Amino acid sequence: MNSPKSPKSPKPSPSAPVHPFDLLAVDGLLTDEEREIRATVRAVADRELRPHVAEWFEKGEIPARELARTLGGVGVLGMHLEGYGCAGTNSVAYGLACLELEAVDSGLRSLVSVQGSLAMYAIWKYGSEEQKQRWLPRMAAGEYIGCFGLTEPDAGSDPGAMRTTARRDGSDWVLNGTKMWITNGSVADVAVVWARTEDGVRGFLVPAGTPGFSAPEIRMKLSLRASVTSELVLEDVRLPADAVLPGARGLSGPLGCLNEARFGIVFGALGAARDCLETAISYARDRVVFARSLASYQLTQQKLADMSVELGKGMLLALHLGRLKDAGTLTPEQVSVGKLNNVREAIAVARECRTILGANGITLEYPVLRHANNLESVLTYEGTSEVHSLVIGKALTGEQAFR
Repeated sequence: MNSPKSPKSPKPSPSAPVHPFDLLAVDGLLTDEEREIRATVRAVADRELRPHVAEWFEKGEIPARELARTLGGVGVLGMHLEGYGCAGTNSVAYGLACLELEAVDSGLRSLVSVQGSLAMYAIWKYGSEEQKQRWLPRMAAGEYIGCFGLTEPDAGSDPGAMRTTARRDGSDWVLNGTKMWITNGSVADVAVVWARTEDGVRGFLVPAGTPGFSAPEIRMKLSLRASVTSELVLEDVRLPADAVLPGARGLSGPLGCLNEARFGIVFGALGAARDCLETAISYARDRVVFARSLASYQLTQQKLADMSVELGKGMLLALHLGRLKDAGTLTPEQVSVGKLNNVREAIAVARECRTILGANGITLEYPVLRHANNLESVLTYEGTSEVHSLVIGKALTGEQAFR
Protein backbone atom coordinates (compact mmCIF):
# COMPACT_ATOMS: atom_id res chain seq x y z
CA MET A 1 0.00 0.00 0.00
CA ASN A 2 1.44 3.33 -1.06
CA SER A 3 1.84 5.96 1.60
CA PRO A 4 0.09 9.23 0.85
CA LYS A 5 2.41 11.91 -0.38
CA SER A 6 3.29 14.57 2.10
CA PRO A 7 2.04 17.97 1.08
CA LYS A 8 4.76 20.29 -0.15
CA SER A 9 5.85 22.94 2.29
CA PRO A 10 4.93 26.40 1.10
CA LYS A 11 7.86 28.34 -0.19
CA PRO A 12 8.88 30.93 2.43
CA SER A 13 8.17 34.46 1.36
CA PRO A 14 11.07 36.92 1.39
CA SER A 15 11.52 38.70 4.68
CA ALA A 16 11.83 42.45 4.97
CA PRO A 17 15.36 43.41 3.89
CA VAL A 18 17.81 44.98 6.30
CA HIS A 19 19.84 47.95 5.16
CA PRO A 20 23.60 47.21 5.08
CA PHE A 21 24.29 49.89 7.71
CA ASP A 22 21.65 48.34 9.98
CA LEU A 23 23.66 45.11 10.18
CA LEU A 24 26.02 46.86 12.60
CA ALA A 25 23.49 49.34 14.04
CA VAL A 26 25.50 52.29 12.80
CA ASP A 27 22.75 54.83 13.45
CA GLY A 28 22.97 54.14 17.16
CA LEU A 29 26.50 55.59 17.12
CA LEU A 30 25.29 58.99 15.90
CA THR A 31 23.85 61.89 17.85
CA ASP A 32 20.41 63.29 17.10
CA GLU A 33 22.01 66.39 15.59
CA GLU A 34 24.24 64.31 13.32
CA ARG A 35 21.25 62.31 12.09
CA GLU A 36 19.29 65.51 11.46
CA ILE A 37 22.12 67.06 9.46
CA ARG A 38 22.48 63.84 7.45
CA ALA A 39 18.73 63.80 6.73
CA THR A 40 18.78 67.45 5.64
CA VAL A 41 21.66 66.94 3.21
CA ARG A 42 20.12 63.71 1.88
CA ALA A 43 16.79 65.46 1.24
CA VAL A 44 18.46 68.31 -0.66
CA ALA A 45 20.60 65.83 -2.61
CA ASP A 46 17.57 63.73 -3.56
CA ARG A 47 15.53 66.77 -4.54
CA GLU A 48 18.08 69.04 -6.22
CA LEU A 49 20.95 66.83 -7.40
CA ARG A 50 20.04 63.21 -8.01
CA PRO A 51 17.40 63.84 -10.71
CA HIS A 52 19.97 65.65 -12.88
CA VAL A 53 23.30 63.97 -12.18
CA ALA A 54 23.20 61.36 -14.97
CA GLU A 55 22.58 64.12 -17.52
CA TRP A 56 25.40 66.25 -16.05
CA PHE A 57 27.73 63.28 -16.19
CA GLU A 58 26.82 62.45 -19.79
CA LYS A 59 27.25 66.06 -20.94
CA GLY A 60 30.37 66.62 -18.83
CA GLU A 61 28.90 69.88 -17.54
CA ILE A 62 27.40 71.09 -14.28
CA PRO A 63 25.71 74.37 -13.28
CA ALA A 64 28.48 75.03 -10.77
CA ARG A 65 27.37 78.48 -9.62
CA GLU A 66 23.78 77.40 -9.12
CA LEU A 67 24.95 74.33 -7.21
CA ALA A 68 27.25 76.42 -5.02
CA ARG A 69 24.37 78.69 -4.04
CA THR A 70 22.13 75.69 -3.33
CA LEU A 71 24.76 73.99 -1.20
CA GLY A 72 25.68 77.24 0.51
CA GLY A 73 22.01 77.77 1.31
CA VAL A 74 21.85 74.48 3.18
CA GLY A 75 25.08 75.30 5.02
CA VAL A 76 27.46 72.58 3.84
CA LEU A 77 30.19 74.83 2.43
CA GLY A 78 32.89 75.05 5.06
CA MET A 79 30.37 73.62 7.52
CA HIS A 80 33.07 72.31 9.89
CA LEU A 81 34.72 75.74 10.25
CA GLU A 82 33.91 78.24 12.98
CA GLY A 83 32.75 81.79 12.35
CA TYR A 84 32.62 83.88 9.15
CA GLY A 85 29.19 82.52 8.19
CA CYS A 86 30.22 78.87 8.56
CA ALA A 87 27.97 76.41 10.37
CA GLY A 88 30.59 75.19 12.86
CA THR A 89 29.40 71.56 12.94
CA ASN A 90 31.50 68.72 14.27
CA SER A 91 33.66 66.57 12.01
CA VAL A 92 31.31 63.58 11.97
CA ALA A 93 28.43 65.73 10.73
CA TYR A 94 30.67 67.07 7.98
CA GLY A 95 31.69 63.53 7.07
CA LEU A 96 28.06 62.43 6.88
CA ALA A 97 27.29 65.36 4.58
CA CYS A 98 30.15 64.25 2.33
CA LEU A 99 28.75 60.72 2.36
CA GLU A 100 25.31 61.87 1.26
CA LEU A 101 26.73 64.08 -1.49
CA GLU A 102 28.99 61.35 -2.85
CA ALA A 103 26.07 58.94 -2.77
CA VAL A 104 24.82 61.13 -5.61
CA ASP A 105 28.17 61.67 -7.32
CA SER A 106 31.83 62.02 -6.36
CA GLY A 107 32.07 65.18 -8.45
CA LEU A 108 29.51 66.95 -6.30
CA ARG A 109 31.29 65.97 -3.10
CA SER A 110 34.53 67.19 -4.71
CA LEU A 111 32.99 70.60 -5.29
CA VAL A 112 32.15 70.82 -1.59
CA SER A 113 35.47 69.36 -0.40
CA VAL A 114 37.56 71.73 -2.50
CA GLN A 115 35.46 74.72 -1.51
CA GLY A 116 35.35 73.99 2.22
CA SER A 117 38.30 71.78 3.13
CA LEU A 118 40.89 73.21 0.75
CA ALA A 119 40.17 76.77 -0.37
CA MET A 120 38.14 77.96 2.62
CA TYR A 121 40.19 76.00 5.15
CA ALA A 122 43.43 77.48 3.77
CA ILE A 123 42.09 81.01 4.25
CA TRP A 124 40.52 80.17 7.64
CA LYS A 125 43.66 78.49 8.96
CA TYR A 126 46.44 80.57 7.42
CA GLY A 127 44.85 83.83 6.24
CA SER A 128 44.84 87.29 7.73
CA GLU A 129 41.70 88.63 9.38
CA GLU A 130 41.18 90.91 6.38
CA GLN A 131 41.41 87.94 3.99
CA LYS A 132 38.98 85.92 6.10
CA GLN A 133 36.44 88.74 6.23
CA ARG A 134 36.74 89.39 2.51
CA TRP A 135 36.33 85.83 1.27
CA LEU A 136 34.90 83.38 3.79
CA PRO A 137 31.34 84.67 4.36
CA ARG A 138 30.58 84.79 0.65
CA MET A 139 32.25 81.44 0.05
CA ALA A 140 30.17 79.88 2.83
CA ALA A 141 27.04 81.25 1.17
CA GLY A 142 28.08 79.91 -2.23
CA GLU A 143 28.31 83.40 -3.70
CA TYR A 144 32.04 82.95 -4.30
CA ILE A 145 33.70 79.72 -5.44
CA GLY A 146 37.28 78.83 -4.58
CA CYS A 147 39.87 76.40 -5.90
CA PHE A 148 43.17 75.06 -4.60
CA GLY A 149 46.25 75.10 -6.82
CA LEU A 150 48.89 72.64 -5.61
CA THR A 151 49.21 69.79 -8.13
CA GLU A 152 51.33 70.44 -11.21
CA PRO A 153 51.85 68.52 -14.46
CA ASP A 154 55.14 67.14 -13.12
CA ALA A 155 54.45 67.35 -9.38
CA GLY A 156 51.53 65.29 -8.13
CA SER A 157 52.50 62.89 -5.36
CA ASP A 158 55.66 64.95 -4.74
CA PRO A 159 54.46 68.53 -4.16
CA GLY A 160 57.96 69.47 -3.06
CA ALA A 161 58.96 69.24 -6.72
CA MET A 162 56.66 72.10 -7.72
CA ARG A 163 58.01 74.53 -10.29
CA THR A 164 55.58 77.41 -9.79
CA THR A 165 57.51 80.35 -8.40
CA ALA A 166 56.75 83.62 -6.68
CA ARG A 167 59.39 86.34 -6.58
CA ARG A 168 59.33 89.71 -4.94
CA ASP A 169 59.27 92.83 -7.08
CA GLY A 170 59.25 95.80 -4.75
CA SER A 171 56.30 95.24 -2.43
CA ASP A 172 54.53 93.02 -4.99
CA TRP A 173 54.78 89.33 -5.80
CA VAL A 174 55.09 87.99 -9.35
CA LEU A 175 53.94 84.41 -9.95
CA ASN A 176 54.79 82.09 -12.83
CA GLY A 177 53.84 78.45 -13.31
CA THR A 178 51.14 75.94 -14.11
CA LYS A 179 48.79 73.91 -11.94
CA MET A 180 46.90 70.84 -13.15
CA TRP A 181 43.76 68.85 -12.27
CA ILE A 182 42.24 71.70 -10.29
CA THR A 183 38.62 71.16 -9.26
CA ASN A 184 36.44 74.31 -9.60
CA GLY A 185 39.31 76.13 -11.35
CA SER A 186 37.44 77.56 -14.34
CA VAL A 187 34.54 78.83 -12.24
CA ALA A 188 36.49 79.99 -9.19
CA ASP A 189 36.38 83.57 -7.97
CA VAL A 190 39.60 83.02 -6.06
CA ALA A 191 42.42 80.49 -6.39
CA VAL A 192 44.63 79.48 -3.49
CA VAL A 193 47.94 78.99 -5.30
CA TRP A 194 51.03 77.48 -3.71
CA ALA A 195 54.39 78.60 -5.08
CA ARG A 196 58.06 78.30 -4.29
CA THR A 197 59.70 81.45 -2.91
CA GLU A 198 63.11 82.29 -1.45
CA ASP A 199 61.56 81.61 1.96
CA GLY A 200 60.08 78.25 0.97
CA VAL A 201 56.58 77.35 -0.21
CA ARG A 202 53.98 80.08 0.35
CA GLY A 203 50.27 80.35 -0.39
CA PHE A 204 48.74 83.20 -2.42
CA LEU A 205 45.17 84.33 -3.07
CA VAL A 206 44.73 84.96 -6.78
CA PRO A 207 41.38 86.58 -7.68
CA ALA A 208 39.82 85.59 -11.00
CA GLY A 209 40.47 88.18 -13.67
CA THR A 210 43.95 89.04 -12.43
CA PRO A 211 46.09 89.86 -15.51
CA GLY A 212 48.20 86.89 -16.58
CA PHE A 213 45.97 84.36 -14.78
CA SER A 214 43.81 81.93 -16.74
CA ALA A 215 42.02 78.65 -15.98
CA PRO A 216 41.22 76.62 -19.10
CA GLU A 217 38.87 73.73 -18.41
CA ILE A 218 40.06 70.14 -18.96
CA ARG A 219 37.63 68.27 -21.20
CA MET A 220 37.21 64.71 -22.53
CA LYS A 221 37.31 63.13 -19.07
CA LEU A 222 36.06 59.61 -18.41
CA SER A 223 35.76 60.21 -14.67
CA LEU A 224 34.37 63.04 -12.49
CA ARG A 225 32.43 64.32 -15.47
CA ALA A 226 29.91 66.03 -13.17
CA SER A 227 32.68 68.31 -11.96
CA VAL A 228 34.70 71.25 -13.25
CA THR A 229 38.37 70.29 -13.67
CA SER A 230 40.87 72.84 -14.89
CA GLU A 231 44.43 73.91 -15.49
CA LEU A 232 45.70 77.08 -13.83
CA VAL A 233 48.18 79.14 -15.86
CA LEU A 234 50.13 81.98 -14.24
CA GLU A 235 52.17 84.19 -16.55
CA ASP A 236 53.81 87.09 -14.71
CA VAL A 237 50.80 87.39 -12.41
CA ARG A 238 51.39 90.43 -10.23
CA LEU A 239 49.86 90.40 -6.76
CA PRO A 240 50.03 92.91 -3.90
CA ALA A 241 51.85 92.07 -0.70
CA ASP A 242 48.60 91.31 1.13
CA ALA A 243 47.80 88.45 -1.29
CA VAL A 244 50.08 86.06 0.59
CA LEU A 245 48.65 83.82 3.33
CA PRO A 246 50.66 85.01 6.34
CA GLY A 247 50.22 81.89 8.47
CA ALA A 248 51.61 79.31 6.04
CA ARG A 249 55.29 78.66 5.42
CA GLY A 250 56.61 75.49 3.86
CA LEU A 251 54.77 72.38 2.69
CA SER A 252 53.07 71.92 6.06
CA GLY A 253 50.53 74.53 4.92
CA PRO A 254 49.14 72.80 1.85
CA LEU A 255 49.58 69.35 3.39
CA GLY A 256 47.47 70.42 6.35
CA CYS A 257 44.71 71.40 3.94
CA LEU A 258 44.99 68.04 2.16
CA ASN A 259 44.42 66.20 5.42
CA GLU A 260 41.16 68.12 5.84
CA ALA A 261 40.00 67.09 2.38
CA ARG A 262 41.12 63.47 2.81
CA PHE A 263 38.97 63.20 5.90
CA GLY A 264 35.90 64.06 3.82
CA ILE A 265 36.86 61.37 1.31
CA VAL A 266 36.98 58.74 4.08
CA PHE A 267 33.24 59.26 4.50
CA GLY A 268 32.43 60.29 0.96
CA ALA A 269 33.67 57.13 -0.75
CA LEU A 270 31.30 55.12 1.44
CA GLY A 271 28.41 57.13 0.02
CA ALA A 272 29.26 55.98 -3.50
CA ALA A 273 29.58 52.39 -2.26
CA ARG A 274 26.29 52.59 -0.39
CA ASP A 275 24.45 53.86 -3.45
CA CYS A 276 25.90 51.03 -5.55
CA LEU A 277 24.97 48.40 -2.97
CA GLU A 278 21.44 49.73 -2.48
CA THR A 279 20.99 49.70 -6.25
CA ALA A 280 22.33 46.14 -6.57
CA ILE A 281 20.13 44.79 -3.76
CA SER A 282 17.01 46.40 -5.21
CA TYR A 283 17.86 45.17 -8.70
CA ALA A 284 18.58 41.62 -7.52
CA ARG A 285 15.27 41.41 -5.66
CA ASP A 286 13.31 42.52 -8.75
CA ARG A 287 15.28 40.70 -11.46
CA VAL A 288 13.92 37.25 -12.34
CA VAL A 289 16.43 34.69 -13.64
CA PHE A 290 15.43 31.06 -14.30
CA ALA A 291 12.02 31.74 -12.71
CA ARG A 292 13.56 33.00 -9.45
CA SER A 293 14.70 36.35 -8.18
CA LEU A 294 18.40 36.99 -8.68
CA ALA A 295 18.57 37.81 -4.97
CA SER A 296 17.56 34.25 -4.05
CA TYR A 297 20.72 32.68 -5.48
CA GLN A 298 23.55 31.81 -3.13
CA LEU A 299 26.24 33.37 -5.33
CA THR A 300 24.39 36.68 -5.38
CA GLN A 301 23.87 36.64 -1.63
CA GLN A 302 27.57 35.87 -1.11
CA LYS A 303 28.47 39.00 -3.08
CA LEU A 304 25.97 41.15 -1.20
CA ALA A 305 27.07 39.81 2.17
CA ASP A 306 30.77 40.42 1.49
CA MET A 307 30.12 43.94 0.24
CA SER A 308 27.88 44.81 3.19
CA VAL A 309 30.52 43.62 5.65
CA GLU A 310 33.16 45.83 4.02
CA LEU A 311 30.80 48.80 3.87
CA GLY A 312 29.97 48.41 7.56
CA LYS A 313 33.61 48.09 8.54
CA GLY A 314 34.44 51.19 6.50
CA MET A 315 31.67 53.13 8.22
CA LEU A 316 32.87 52.14 11.68
CA LEU A 317 36.39 53.23 10.70
CA ALA A 318 35.12 56.58 9.39
CA LEU A 319 33.12 57.25 12.56
CA HIS A 320 36.08 56.36 14.75
CA LEU A 321 38.33 58.75 12.83
CA GLY A 322 35.65 61.42 13.06
CA ARG A 323 35.50 61.10 16.83
CA LEU A 324 39.30 61.30 16.99
CA LYS A 325 39.23 64.45 14.85
CA ASP A 326 36.65 66.07 17.07
CA ALA A 327 38.80 65.18 20.08
CA GLY A 328 41.79 66.83 18.41
CA THR A 329 43.88 63.65 18.38
CA LEU A 330 43.59 62.53 14.74
CA THR A 331 47.01 61.94 13.10
CA PRO A 332 47.93 62.08 9.39
CA GLU A 333 48.69 58.36 9.27
CA GLN A 334 45.24 57.61 10.66
CA VAL A 335 43.71 59.69 7.89
CA SER A 336 45.82 57.65 5.45
CA VAL A 337 44.39 54.43 6.90
CA GLY A 338 40.88 55.72 6.31
CA LYS A 339 41.51 57.03 2.82
CA LEU A 340 43.41 53.91 1.71
CA ASN A 341 40.87 51.43 3.06
CA ASN A 342 37.59 53.12 2.30
CA VAL A 343 38.34 54.18 -1.27
CA ARG A 344 39.88 50.80 -2.08
CA GLU A 345 36.81 48.99 -0.74
CA ALA A 346 34.37 51.42 -2.33
CA ILE A 347 35.73 50.88 -5.82
CA ALA A 348 35.69 47.10 -5.25
CA VAL A 349 32.03 47.35 -4.20
CA ALA A 350 31.15 49.40 -7.28
CA ARG A 351 32.79 46.90 -9.61
CA GLU A 352 31.13 43.93 -7.91
CA CYS A 353 27.72 45.58 -8.01
CA ARG A 354 28.15 46.09 -11.73
CA THR A 355 28.37 42.29 -12.16
CA ILE A 356 25.01 41.86 -10.42
CA LEU A 357 23.37 44.32 -12.79
CA GLY A 358 24.89 42.63 -15.84
CA ALA A 359 24.59 44.63 -19.04
CA ASN A 360 22.22 47.08 -17.38
CA GLY A 361 25.10 48.05 -15.13
CA ILE A 362 26.95 49.86 -17.91
CA THR A 363 24.17 52.36 -18.60
CA LEU A 364 23.51 55.72 -16.95
CA GLU A 365 20.04 54.45 -16.08
CA TYR A 366 21.78 53.01 -13.04
CA PRO A 367 24.50 54.81 -11.04
CA VAL A 368 26.91 51.90 -10.53
CA LEU A 369 29.44 52.28 -13.35
CA ARG A 370 29.30 56.07 -13.02
CA HIS A 371 30.37 55.65 -9.39
CA ALA A 372 33.07 53.17 -10.39
CA ASN A 373 34.45 55.59 -12.98
CA ASN A 374 34.46 58.44 -10.47
CA LEU A 375 36.17 56.34 -7.82
CA GLU A 376 39.05 55.73 -10.23
CA SER A 377 39.85 59.43 -9.71
CA VAL A 378 39.18 59.36 -5.99
CA LEU A 379 41.57 56.42 -5.72
CA THR A 380 44.49 58.56 -6.90
CA TYR A 381 43.68 62.14 -5.89
CA GLU A 382 44.45 63.55 -2.45
CA GLY A 383 47.25 60.97 -2.28
CA THR A 384 47.45 57.74 -4.25
CA SER A 385 47.00 54.37 -2.56
CA GLU A 386 50.74 53.85 -2.89
CA VAL A 387 51.52 57.11 -1.10
CA HIS A 388 49.09 56.38 1.73
CA SER A 389 50.55 52.88 2.08
CA LEU A 390 54.00 54.43 2.49
CA VAL A 391 52.72 56.95 5.04
CA ILE A 392 51.37 54.02 7.07
CA GLY A 393 54.58 52.08 6.48
CA LYS A 394 56.69 54.95 7.81
CA ALA A 395 54.51 55.11 10.92
CA LEU A 396 54.98 51.38 11.50
CA THR A 397 58.73 51.17 10.80
CA GLY A 398 60.10 54.66 11.34
CA GLU A 399 61.71 54.40 7.88
CA GLN A 400 61.07 56.99 5.17
CA ALA A 401 60.45 55.22 1.84
CA PHE A 402 59.74 58.31 -0.28
CA ARG A 403 63.35 59.28 -0.92
